[in-house]
Formats: sequence, structure tokens, C-alpha cells
Amino acid sequence: MSGHHQPLSNRKLITLPSLILAVLAFIALVLLAKRFAFGLGSVTNLNDGYPWGLWVVYDVVVGTGFACGGYALALVVYIANKGKYHPLVRPALLASLFGYTLGGISAFIDMGRYWNFYNMFLPDQMNLNSVMLEVGLCVTAYCTVLFIEFMPAVAEHYKMQKLKAILEKVLFVFIAIGVLLPTMHQSSLGSLLIAMGYKVDPLWQSLQLQPLFAILTAITLGFSIVIFEASFVTVGFKRSSETHILKGLGKMIQVMLSVYLVIRFGDLAMRGVLPNIFDGSFRSFMFMVETVLFVVPLVILSSPQRRNRGSMLLIAAVSMLFAGALYRFNAFLIGWTPDASNSFVYFPSTEEFLVSIGIIAMEILGYLIIVKWLPILPVDHAADHAEPHGKPASQPEQA
Repeated sequence: MSGHHQPLSNRKLITLPSLILAVLAFIALVLLAKRFAFGLGSVTNLNDGYPWGLWVVYDVVVGTGFACGGYALALVVYIANKGKYHPLVRPALLASLFGYTLGGISAFIDMGRYWNFYNMFLPDQMNLNSVMLEVGLCVTAYCTVLFIEFMPAVAEHYKMQKLKAILEKVLFVFIAIGVLLPTMHQSSLGSLLIAMGYKVDPLWQSLQLQPLFAILTAITLGFSIVIFEASFVTVGFKRSSETHILKGLGKMIQVMLSVYLVIRFGDLAMRGVLPNIFDGSFRSFMFMVETVLFVVPLVILSSPQRRNRGSMLLIAAVSMLFAGALYRFNAFLIGWTPDASNSFVYFPSTEEFLVSIGIIAMEILGYLIIVKWLPILPVDHAADHAEPHGKPASQPEQA
């Protein structure tokens, strides 16, 4: 793969956006220091009815879904053998590495007795009936696999040809494991909803189909985040559009989203829950918002003309990201009923919001730094032809 990727080494590391992101990340780190010094209650509004809140639902449940770009592209490039999407693999792997690593760190942050975290790796301490154990072990293993899959970029940058050659010979093993692990833990997130039983609102419960829903939404979120990242890089770094590649992912989103909605509403109909959509409650309203967000990309991507337009692809991807995030928020938090009396109330504290925003800032800042340092992005041949004699364009620095 040498020569097909390039670092953006001519870009400034310190820019206004990076400074803003660094400030947000620093605020989160200060609040996390307070959390570890004085406990969860010092910075969160968690209670006995809501033992997990914004951090687990967004940073772990939603965040790992957003980090499925590498997983989704591995299915397409290495399983379905669609080599034309290969230029998108390294950026997706980088985003997945950040997303899953920060998701795992967030789970550690949200543990009440975090000092006992190592028990899940001790066979005599494992609860083999726990869905969360499987999620924790798989996420930990997948972070390791993502790091190994990403190592060729590091070896290429430092011209470690022997290491790169060894990695490329054994990489297929880790790619296979890297496809298996997200399939396992994303489906287990769905299984967790089944285990929660009647405490999950019927609109987000199912006839044992939650693992399938989790995988379908994870893959569509993976494709959507790849489109979003590519669009972000195109605008932020003044690169040539990759719409000619991304439109194929748009078609895949359309197909998978159609399958998901048919099965989802079929399940609701079989359980006799469809009338709940129109009962006028806040949850029915949130379900309708979620459904509209799912339908928007379906409508946009159903037209080949719209799929050929980068702006429409981006709108569809953003709508899908909001839809997938809201689906998981609805299922794990908004649709959660702690007890029959509804005596528990939870709304995230300001500190919880700031920590989550800070974690997002860390991911974006790390992504910007690494694409400027390592050969991650595909070579922009069109830009090279547009700038003769190697003279860089006099464009304002945006990212």
C-alpha cells in the first residue's frame, strides 16, 4: 500500500479549531479528575433507578456504533471483495480505533468501583451469564485488533519495511477477527435490551430480534460515518471530492436501512404495539422523530441522481447518524422504566454533557493530528495535477 496514502505534513498542527478542541478536552479531563477524586455523584445525576446515563449510552452504546466504519468497510472490502473502497479503509480504521478506545475508557470512567475493573479478565471472577462481560471482553480485544490493523501506517511512515512486510502477511488473520468481534459485541448490546425485559418500553423491545437490529444499525452507522468523515476531510483540507466512491456506500445504506425498517415494523405489528406509536406520549413522539430520521436517508438515497451529489450524500449520512443515535438513546435511556411507580428521574448534569463533549473533542483532535502526521488519507492526485511544480495552494487553513 506504500505510495497510495499520504500524510498532510504541510498542514499546521496548531489551528483555531484544534485549540478549541484542546480546551474542550482539557475541561473534560478536569471534570474526570473530580469524578475519580470524589465519586460519580460529584459530577453526575445518576441514581438507583438510573445506574447508567449519558456516558454509557452515548460514549459506549452510541459511540461504538459511530466507530463501526472500520468494521463496515472490512465487510465490504475484505469479505465482499469490493476493492474500489480500499482508499477509505485507513481513515475508517483510525476513526474506529479512536472511537472504540475512548468507548472503552468511558466504560471504565462509569464504573462505580473502577479499581476492580481487572476482575473481568480473571476466569474465577467472571460471570459467564453476563451480557456485559461479553461486551467488555470483545471491546477490549477489538481495540487491540484495531491497533494491529493500523500498525502498517506507522511502519510505512517510519520506513520499517520488514515490520510492514510481516504485518501484511499476517494481517488477514486480524481482519477476520476484526469482523467477528464487532458482530459479537454489537449483537450483545441488543441482547442487553432483551435481558432488561419489561423495563424497556415495548416500542424498543422485540421478539428476540434486538441483536439483529443492533448489527443492522451498526453497519449502516459505519457506512454513514465513513461518508461523513470523507466529506469533512474534503471540505476541511480542500481535497478532491470522493463522491464517486461514496455513492456506492449510499446504495448499501439504502438496502440495509430498507431491510431494517421492514423487519422493525413487522416486529411491532406482530406484537400488536403499532397503536403505541400514536398514544400521544413523549416516547411515542421520540419514536416518530427517530423513524422520520431513518426515512430521510432512505428517500434521499433511493434516487441515483441524488446519490451522485456529495451534498445529498452528506445530508443522508448525517440523518442516519442522528437516527441511529436516537434509536439507541430511546432504547437504553428514554424508553427505560426503572420501576412501576416511575419514582426515579434522570437528566444528565452539565458536567456529564461537558465530559461527553470533551471525549468527542479528543477524538476529533486526535484524528486531525494523526492524518497530518501519518500516511492515512489516499493520495489526492487531482490536487497534485491542479498545483504544478509542487506549489501548495494558497487556501486558508481550516482544520
